[in-house]
Amino acid sequence: MNTSIRATLKRKFLAGLFVLIPALITFLVIVWFFNFVDSFLEPFYFKILGYHFPGIGFISAILIIFFVGVISTNVFGKRIIESLERLLLKIPVLKGIYTSVKQLVEAFSPESRGSSFKKFVMVEYPREGVYSYGFLTKDCVIKAEKDGRESCLKAVYIPTNLIYFGDIVLFSAEHVFFTDIPIEDGIKIILSGGIATPPKISEGKE
Repeated sequence: MNTSIRATLKRKFLAGLFVLIPALITFLVIVWFFNFVDSFLEPFYFKILGYHFPGIGFISAILIIFFVGVISTNVFGKRIIESLERLLLKIPVLKGIYTSVKQLVEAFSPESRGSSFKKFVMVEYPREGVYSYGFLTKDCVIKAEKDGRESCLKAVYIPTNLIYFGDIVLFSAEHVFFTDIPIEDGIKIILSGGIATPPKISEGKE
């Protein structure tokens, strides 16, 4: 009887724990993000107002982002942003950093999905018998200098740390398995650590 009660209490406790942990982690991430963003602009307002106003930096950051979004979606605003980008790209050190970060961010933008990640694929990597998820980014042709023979390769981005860090690996077409999983669902699979993987993955069109 006591064993049954202890087993029941244990199950209930673990059930509650598994429900609370995701909620608690989500809450802590939101609090951290709020404090992180707020810390940038709050000192500026403190110098002007003379007292601390928790949250004003965060609210200001949200409004600035929204304002930039409004500007970037109209013709006049796009011209201003393009002019600033051209100026930024003239600075040697910042050019490489800005270009790389922009291309990576655009890869996850719904508006540029057609020119970034092409397909969610599977490849045998990093060794034989081990398979990894990846995103097909581009086709490229390698031409041999001696005989002029050309080989078509597939550039695949393989995330190694969540989604924003990974390896770029070139594969021949026969070594790339094209899945029927949409890019959006592929991103969910990576971010969930594979938990969101469907029970059955079918081959998709190239």
